[in-house]
Amino acid sequence: MTSAKPTALYGRMFGGALVEEAKCLPHPFAITVFEDSLYWTDWHTKSINSANKFTGKNQEIIRNKLHFPMDIHTLHPQRQPAGGKNRCGTNNGGCSHLCLPSNKTYTCACPTGFKKVDHYNCANGLDKFLLFARRTDIRRISFDTEDMSDDVIPLADVRNAVALDWDAKDGYIYWTDVTTDSINRALWNGSKQEVVVDTSLESPAGLAIDWVTSKLYWTDAGTDRIEVSNADGSMRTVLIWENLDRPRDIVIDPIGGFMYWTDWGANPKIERAGMDASSRIVIISSNLTWPNGLAIDYETKRLYWADAGMKTIEFGNFDGSDRQVLIGTQLPHPFGLTVHKDKLYWTDWQSKSIQSADKLTGLGRHTLAENLENLMDIHMFHRHRETVRNPCEVNNGGCSHLCLLAPAPKASSCACPTGINLQTDGKTCTPGMSSFLIFARRTDIRMVSLDIPYFADVVLAVNSSMKNTIAIGVDPKEGKVYWSDSTLKKISRSNINGSAQEDIMSTGLMTTDGLAVDAVGRKIYWTDTGTNRIEVANLDGSMRKVLVWQNLDSPRAIALYHEMGYMYWTDWGEHAKLERSAMDGSDRVVLISNNLGWPNGLAIDMAGSQLLWADAHTERIEASDLNGQNRRTLVTPVQHPYGLTLLGSYIYWTDWQSRSIQRADKNTGANTITVRANLPGLMDIQAVDRERPLGFNKCGRRNGGCTHLCLPRPNGTSCACPTGILLKGDSRSCDDSPETYLLFSNRVSVRRISLDTNDHTDVHVPVPELHNVISLDYDSVDGKIYYTDVTLDVIRRANLDGSDMETVISQGLKTTDGLAVDWVARNMYWTDTGRNTIEVARLEGTSRKVLVNNSLDEPRAIAVFPSKGFLFWTDWGHIAKIERSHLDGSDRKVLINTDLGWPNGLTLDYDTRRIFWVDAHLDRIESSDLNGKLRQVLVSPVSHPFALTQQDRWIYWTDWQTKSIQRVDKHTGRNKETVLANVEGLMDIIVVSPHRQTGTNLCGVNNGGCTHLCFAKTNSFVCACPDEPDGRPCSTISGYIPTSPARGTSSTPVPNKIPKAPTDTPHRGPSLVNCTDKNLNVEGCLNTVVTAPHGEGLHISYVIGGVLTILAILILIAALIIYRHKKSKFADPGVSNLTYSNPSYRTSTQEVKIETSQKPPIYNQLRYKKEGGVDGGYTKEKIRIVEGVCLLSNDELYWDDLKQIKPSRGGLHTCMRTDTVSLQASSASLDDGETEQLLQEEASECSSITTLTPSAITPQRHAQHSLPDTGWASIRKPSTESEV
Repeated sequence: MTSAKPTALYGRMFGGALVEEAKCLPHPFAITVFEDSLYWTDWHTKSINSANKFTGKNQEIIRNKLHFPMDIHTLHPQRQPAGGKNRCGTNNGGCSHLCLPSNKTYTCACPTGFKKVDHYNCANGLDKFLLFARRTDIRRISFDTEDMSDDVIPLADVRNAVALDWDAKDGYIYWTDVTTDSINRALWNGSKQEVVVDTSLESPAGLAIDWVTSKLYWTDAGTDRIEVSNADGSMRTVLIWENLDRPRDIVIDPIGGFMYWTDWGANPKIERAGMDASSRIVIISSNLTWPNGLAIDYETKRLYWADAGMKTIEFGNFDGSDRQVLIGTQLPHPFGLTVHKDKLYWTDWQSKSIQSADKLTGLGRHTLAENLENLMDIHMFHRHRETVRNPCEVNNGGCSHLCLLAPAPKASSCACPTGINLQTDGKTCTPGMSSFLIFARRTDIRMVSLDIPYFADVVLAVNSSMKNTIAIGVDPKEGKVYWSDSTLKKISRSNINGSAQEDIMSTGLMTTDGLAVDAVGRKIYWTDTGTNRIEVANLDGSMRKVLVWQNLDSPRAIALYHEMGYMYWTDWGEHAKLERSAMDGSDRVVLISNNLGWPNGLAIDMAGSQLLWADAHTERIEASDLNGQNRRTLVTPVQHPYGLTLLGSYIYWTDWQSRSIQRADKNTGANTITVRANLPGLMDIQAVDRERPLGFNKCGRRNGGCTHLCLPRPNGTSCACPTGILLKGDSRSCDDSPETYLLFSNRVSVRRISLDTNDHTDVHVPVPELHNVISLDYDSVDGKIYYTDVTLDVIRRANLDGSDMETVISQGLKTTDGLAVDWVARNMYWTDTGRNTIEVARLEGTSRKVLVNNSLDEPRAIAVFPSKGFLFWTDWGHIAKIERSHLDGSDRKVLINTDLGWPNGLTLDYDTRRIFWVDAHLDRIESSDLNGKLRQVLVSPVSHPFALTQQDRWIYWTDWQTKSIQRVDKHTGRNKETVLANVEGLMDIIVVSPHRQTGTNLCGVNNGGCTHLCFAKTNSFVCACPDEPDGRPCSTISGYIPTSPARGTSSTPVPNKIPKAPTDTPHRGPSLVNCTDKNLNVEGCLNTVVTAPHGEGLHISYVIGGVLTILAILILIAALIIYRHKKSKFADPGVSNLTYSNPSYRTSTQEVKIETSQKPPIYNQLRYKKEGGVDGGYTKEKIRIVEGVCLLSNDELYWDDLKQIKPSRGGLHTCMRTDTVSLQASSASLDDGETEQLLQEEASECSSITTLTPSAITPQRHAQHSLPDTGWASIRKPSTESEV
């Protein structure tokens, strides 16, 4: 054992004397033994120590710097030696519960409190036990055994249990928790624990079970109410809400039909009423201070109570008569009280004990348990309660909802759930609330009925979680409630009873602050502070349209006047204002723009023809006429009003600061009262009267003649189309989709922006299962969108409306950054940065073939020019370049390889025959002709462009840093505009237009006569076979069809199989025959020619001659290029050495320094391959940049790393062709002043230098460096993106 007080360690041998082994230990706590050593923990030294177990010597510290080390054990088989005899045997000694072995035999034992029925068996349950609460646990003392030990009932999350009761019929115990504000239950053994009631409770201090009709009664000292529900918490209703002041305990008498409760408010009293709240009277009102516990003795028909202020336990008759003090001494602070048989039991806070006495005389006092902190309620659980016949047991007493016991002669009465009235028959409840307030409280929605004489809030029982519910609206016609959640970014709806919950809008929302339901026109309108838009849709979310998108700065509340065709809204931006427009967004006018701060709530008083609004900044509720005139203040001051609504002659508003709902007269602002208090998180509020007529629907007759949206106006109606779609010339009908639009991806969504309309609003294309979409293209022939997903490593396609999604390539992909569709030949091309390949396949994913797999370092964007037969792509590896080849990968040519950084996006202008690309490192957009000539910078600087596309006179691009889509004039680079802002994770962008994919080539008809792949060239075409046979005979000769494969050859297709690399590896074993001009006569090829429909089948001699001619021309061209390249290399010293110390992505003399700054966590999670040198340094290692990782991950951390690019990139600048060796500093080691001075000096040096010798730009080795040797001098323009 250890003893912390004398600071020594002792050992006792079995049956021996106490031997002191080690002294001077500061605070030993736990001890264990293993072999010859003793181990112990010490609190003071925060260590684990050891010593010789025989002598106490050889002390040493095993482990230190431990925070309060506790118990310690040695885990080893020696500590639990085998071989001992198990005296309990294999069947637990025949014991039903515990088998306890002794030195010779064993004994059967029972759990605490359980009675032993014979030598081997225990009772299956407890028959009688004292149940009591101790705030953080609930315990029991069994009366089935004599030891009277208390035992904790195993319950979870008991925070502050106060009141208790029990029901032996189902074996449940019930308790209230005033910390979690809930009522809970569980079986007597702790199983089947559940929350019964957990809403609209503030301090539930009393609890009573009607075991006859299975009802739950409770008092709430916070709300000052007495409520009842079924035992499972359903059909809850308020019984008493008036003249209560801190009600405490409650007991019920189902035999007499009465309930009794104590009230220890300003005027302490004990009251009685029928269990249906009838016949309420005060029975005791004098000589009371803190009347706490109550108990009923059904045998003597007495009511007992304990008063902690008077320090007495008293009793009287059920009517309060014959009052007597039972115990008046030695009662410091009695709290809980119960009666069973001839005993009275109570808990006492001050003496921390449970005591009992004779219920008739108060004598024979006995302490059952002591030294128990925080004692609360107490009850005796037993299984012998009296059976009572009652009128509710037959057909629920004829009640539709609650049947409550009542005093004679009535015996019972019917009741309805909170807020619902009982009909005139006295049995049936109305279907629901007809007049009510409904309000949002962030995590729930609640209703307060105006049909009943008290205000009680009821939670809308929606079967879904709410995170931040803000705006709310009601459709009284169908009885549905609509709400917005700014965290989930959804608009949802359900029935008013909480059933049939569904999301009607889950895309394109940010912060929906205002919401209004047009129950007449069957539309929903909403404001969005995040997107600064006002939109409308059908009530099911279809046909969504942006109505207002300009000159909005935080629109909030919105209100509709359907009969007049107007909508009103508040805007609490920099210049707060209150505006009005027609319900189709036209005829917009500012009504009020002065003396406004935070105009939150907004309501229309149609009867009084006035507009009302609440301003949280000016702390006023104001009113004006419907034109903004005759402005006046209704209520002031109000602390922080948010939601505002109107019904009848009253206005209602929510207040953030007072956490309450207030009411006042709508005309005078007088008679302000608090409807409900203690409600944190209050947001929007609406008042609803379902009995009020809705009014005339202007669009009700044949939808106003409109094919899509019919929207009211002051002088009639107007037809409208969903966002981005133009109304046809008949002013009534719409197309199904825009004619020309941008299509872009942002990882988890694909969206479109119509170019037919001016609002430039993004609309989500409902493509399912998007994880990390990078690249896009489309096929105008079949109306399909194609996209790559680098999380799933697939290429998929779907209809342009998002339907019919299917996977076309599912294997052999690593990081597919670029995708292009050849709409003529029906092929698709893609770049794979992970495998450094460019591949092609048919649009359905068949006939897959590697076209380019050498001299690729980081291929990214790719584009096709089918009518010219060209394929273009960018490569942003060590030597950044833009290349071109024919569509079959032949005639490969580097178009541009100078002055490039990170060429991300690439697009073609088919009209002007120019290439456009974005450079995210040099921050610019450039263009050239199809041969890489006539190069010009279109826009500079741009922040961090990723992808671009072209339509008409505009170039559009996505930008990571500004999180926007922008455009400029493609000819001048001017007229820069932001098309869409505030979009995270922007990736690819394309234009879908009937004028975009035009032209044809020789593969356009009958696939050029090819069996598999047809690749167009400038004035010809070639046929090709897939890398893996697919079961069909393949020919590379147009018009030649091979025969079926030889017997035994497999013809099973191998879809999406990874192509072999290199691609020229011969296929061994039996295979299909690929018929070419060299093996035309091989068995399996036919000697007949199938002529292509338009004469593209050529004679074999012409083919051979043409091929030889082309080869000769190519050899001459190659020789000329090599000669000119060598000549220019010696002529231009500026490009004589490529000083790529990685990663620079430049072809200038500028060198790269790997910074000493700490790398972010993303560095260790790069998924791109690395080429590491043997020395483990950076000499040969190629580190891929953050941008690449961002393509693979959705983690915001990676985006945060990338956000640092621009501030750090601007820290230092160097000359493109100047000696930068003298610049021995980086932005990480300079402050702003030093950096500015260095920039000025460098600028002067740059302006003075005109020529350089090759030796001046030769990279120098450094013998000493604080970083691993990169092999090059470490001077460059710093860029966080490449550093990591």
